[in-house]
Amino acid sequence: MKLRYAVILILVVAGAAAFWRVSQARSEPPSVTFVKAKRETIESTLATNGKVEPIEWAVAHAPRSGSVARILVAKGAQVKKGDPLVEIDSSDAAAEKSSAESRIAQVKTELDVLNQGGKKADHTEIDNALGKAKLELQNAQVVLDSLKRLQAKQAATSAEVTEAQARVDHARLEIQALEQRRSSLVAATDKAAAEARLHEAEASAKLAETRLAMSVVRSPIDGTVYQFDLRPGAYLNAGDAVASVGKLERVHVTVYVDEPDLGKVAKGKPVTISWDALPGQKWQGKVDRAASQIVTLGARQVGEVVCWIDNPKRNLLPGTNVNAEILSETAENVITLPKEAVQHKGAEAGVFLLDVNKLVWKPVTLGVGNTTRTQIPELREGDAVALAGDRVLKDGDLVVPKF
Repeated sequence: MKLRYAVILILVVAGAAAFWRVSQARSEPPSVTFVKAKRETIESTLATNGKVEPIEWAVAHAPRSGSVARILVAKGAQVKKGDPLVEIDSSDAAAEKSSAESRIAQVKTELDVLNQGGKKADHTEIDNALGKAKLELQNAQVVLDSLKRLQAKQAATSAEVTEAQARVDHARLEIQALEQRRSSLVAATDKAAAEARLHEAEASAKLAETRLAMSVVRSPIDGTVYQFDLRPGAYLNAGDAVASVGKLERVHVTVYVDEPDLGKVAKGKPVTISWDALPGQKWQGKVDRAASQIVTLGARQVGEVVCWIDNPKRNLLPGTNVNAEILSETAENVITLPKEAVQHKGAEAGVFLLDVNKLVWKPVTLGVGNTTRTQIPELREGDAVALAGDRVLKDGDLVVPKF
């Protein structure tokens, strides 16, 4: 029984102590974090997104149809005008050229023979026959002349003379026939036909060379290959786009500015570009052209502001979606606070100043601001201002300041 009373007494004392501590804590002023207003230069920026486009560019097209045999460059490569980008399969054109060159060589050999009067073997055969025929004519003529003298002396008969004359006539006819055969070794029509075959073969070779030259897709300008996704084996039709090449030392970025902010954007305003794919890198430029119309972009109504951006490493590629910050306003030597120090009572903006250990509400106007700080013209440098927290602050509250 005594033990029960002792336990109850202990619990009562502990509860009373806890109540006293809570009461004391409630009566103590709350601890509140303060910051001091400072003087600085503040810049207001519009943060949005945009898309990179080349200022000067050209597209390389396939000169003829065929499958891709070789890829000679990669996306991002630097090329000169005329550099090869892709080879289209040219095995058929190479075979046509080889065949045409063989025909050209063959026909030229034929023409050489024709220009020399025919084949050497044929000439040799006819010349040998002519020599034999002329010798026979000479011998036959000697015999005829001898028989004619003998006939005059009545030592030879008329039949013998006639027979000898026939041998002379036959030899002459044979010589005439051989000479005609030699002159007919090369006919005008033979040479014309050979020349026609030569022209045809040369035309085929030229056509094959043209097709071979058209099998290489070349860069249309100096620049960077920024759009290129072909693979070996892909089929191209004549005129198909193969790659886009642009001069990327300076590019355009079309920046999408929300309609209410367009009045803060003017030509010449500085622009900073970042790209999530290359963290830590920044590109600088300026607004080149203000928006000329309002367009719908998803759920936004925006103006398309064109900016030029320096791209010395040429690593900001066209078609890329980027982040953009446009410097819209600059205020120098002004008083600023972190944005979380500004609080609102309805439509009124204000701050809680520290007066010894008491809060004093002060209405303020907001000047130039960025993502973290804002200009407050009504404050003085060094003024202590409460930061908004979980506790609801009121004018006149006593506080324990923390800095």
